[in-house]
Amino acid sequence: MNDLETSKTTKSFWQKPEGITGLLFLGALGFGLYSALPFLITLLQNTIYFGILLAVVGAMTFVALDPKFRTLVGYIYKTAMRSITGMFINLNPIAILETYIRDMQDSREDMNKQITNLRGQMQSLQQVITRNTSEKDLNLKRASKAKEVGQKDMVILSSRKVGRLEKSNMTLQTLYTKLEMLYRALAKMYETSGVVLEDTIDEVDVKKREQAALRAGTSAFRSAMKIISGDPDKKYMFDKAMENLVDDIGAKVGEMERFMELSAKVIASVDLDNAVYEEEGFAMLEKWQNEGTSILLGNEKPLLIAKAQDGAEILDLNAPVGVKKKNQYSEILK
Repeated sequence: MNDLETSKTTKSFWQKPEGITGLLFLGALGFGLYSALPFLITLLQNTIYFGILLAVVGAMTFVALDPKFRTLVGYIYKTAMRSITGMFINLNPIAILETYIRDMQDSREDMNKQITNLRGQMQSLQQVITRNTSEKDLNLKRASKAKEVGQKDMVILSSRKVGRLEKSNMTLQTLYTKLEMLYRALAKMYETSGVVLEDTIDEVDVKKREQAALRAGTSAFRSAMKIISGDPDKKYMFDKAMENLVDDIGAKVGEMERFMELSAKVIASVDLDNAVYEEEGFAMLEKWQNEGTSILLGNEKPLLIAKAQDGAEILDLNAPVGVKKKNQYSEILK
């Protein structure tokens, strides 16, 4: 009975004063949570967004570090930029090469005219030097005879004329040496450009057929898939090779055109009638002489300069120009 009475009279936790406090605390906590519910929802959403963004950044970082993916992105970007630029500028390497071929053909025609003009000036210059030499020898004889008969005035006049003729010939010979260097360079460029032109025409003909075959069997999607798989795409490699070829031929054509401008200024600056020449054109020629190797002439540039300055190397102005000789392109057409 005592136990039963005790169990009936024992109060639960919630019936005790601390239980009431606990209920009040839970009520206050629930009210607080309810009041803070928008903040908690926002916090939870931001946490989820942060987790998603972190996963995306991680995935992007992983992909960005993949060399295949970088190659693919680069390929897509270059293709897009090429397409946009192609709306305004012709980027077809075959078409560009065909333009270079026409430019080279025109430059060679102009170069041939320049060589003919320069040859004429050099032959006239040789005649002046030869005439001065003959007059000098004649005046030396006159001075010798005048000295024998005691004609001092004639000795002085003839001697002074000999001195003027010698000085004139020194100036003219210096001029001839510079023109000879220009002539040798023009003749060698004309010869070499003929080989390059013939080889480029054949190269373009072959590349046209290769490009047509690649276009027929290659799509942008297939190229991209090959790049992703690490398989070198034939069209991509073809385009890279064509870019290098275009740059190479473009540099050669550019050098021809620049040298044509140089030679035109040199030829126009010479006044054989008055035995004078302007320094501007020859300053450009000297600058070219002191520059590095030529794209067209290669290692032959210093050799032809040395030949022009060597008195023992006699230049035959009557020799045909453009005959294929052994040079850096000799193996191309074999």
